[in-house]
Amino acid sequence: MGGEKLSDKEKTRLDPWGITEIEDYERLYRDFGIKPFKPLLSEIPNPNMFMRRGIVFGHRDFERILEAMKNGEEFAVLSGIKPTGEFHLGTLMTVREIIYFQRQGAKTFYCIADIEAYEDNNIPFEKSEKIAVGNVADVLALGLDPKKAYIYMQSKEMRVRNFAMIFARRVTLATMKAIYGERNIGLYFSALIQAGDILLPQHEDFGGPKPTVIPVGVDQDPHLRFTRDLAQKFRQKFGFIPPSSTYHKLIKGLDGSPKMSKRNPMSYFTLHEPPESIAKKISNAFTGGRPTIKEQRELGGIPEVCSVYAINMFHFMEDDKEVTQLYSDCKSGNIICGECKQKTIEIVLKFVKELEEKRKKYIDVAKKILEVS
Repeated sequence: MGGEKLSDKEKTRLDPWGITEIEDYERLYRDFGIKPFKPLLSEIPNPNMFMRRGIVFGHRDFERILEAMKNGEEFAVLSGIKPTGEFHLGTLMTVREIIYFQRQGAKTFYCIADIEAYEDNNIPFEKSEKIAVGNVADVLALGLDPKKAYIYMQSKEMRVRNFAMIFARRVTLATMKAIYGERNIGLYFSALIQAGDILLPQHEDFGGPKPTVIPVGVDQDPHLRFTRDLAQKFRQKFGFIPPSSTYHKLIKGLDGSPKMSKRNPMSYFTLHEPPESIAKKISNAFTGGRPTIKEQRELGGIPEVCSVYAINMFHFMEDDKEVTQLYSDCKSGNIICGECKQKTIEIVLKFVKELEEKRKKYIDVAKKILEVS
């Protein structure tokens, strides 16, 4: 045990409940069996900007989803949110991905993972429910069609819990430790619940087995590997098709940390925090700038390590030409960090103001969907 290959994997550990830092995305192909997404790009009808820009970099069995999209066949998309606070840019990305698949014809499922929020973050269910109302209003404001989606609270969906109980009979403690490491039983339980979520679109009440895609950050891959294994074990009983997945790169924290995380307030901003707070965080963000303006003009910046460039590329520049121009201006020294930050602040504040106005209109709709008074 503990051979050289295991040591390499440890350097690129995928942890759905902690901090995952990816130094080498190529290693994910070698060590975890994730396939490169780029070879499929030319076949995808209307690829979204995450796909076009290589932000979605890997997949498992996406060919199955692509076939369904091209042939007009039934398929589903599922994602969700852990209701621990307001939306930030990390959660925004996943929502935009499921909206994309919904518009490509997918049956859409959106889970409020309140059981995981309790087990991982000790958030009481009553508090999760209140947070979830705002989260769902955000999802709808961003463009998800509620008439073509099943949105549910994990703790209230008995089909998910029943799946978890059935799956548990075929899972050993050794298996959970091998996938997730040493954890408390509550987190292992929440992993079983999430397997139930991922396979819910294939429940007989929703039309039975069908290709299903789960768009996630690569740190969530352990849940997909676990669920795909369960789908094989229970294929004879339920007819499950192993779920497909796409993996997006993790956006770096504003402070230069490996990813934006609610556990690190300076690494992110929510979409509903005060404008002056957002502006301050962007103004203080880690960049690829040079020590002096003179050096920046002469040598250019390093956009590859800049968190401000990253949030523009990931979220706030829909036109690929704009992204290319920003990259070029930074590398050539045509723009300095202060100018770039100010422009970004203006773009972001305009976006969050418009989202806030739309969100207010959906609060009552969200309460009705979640059956919250």
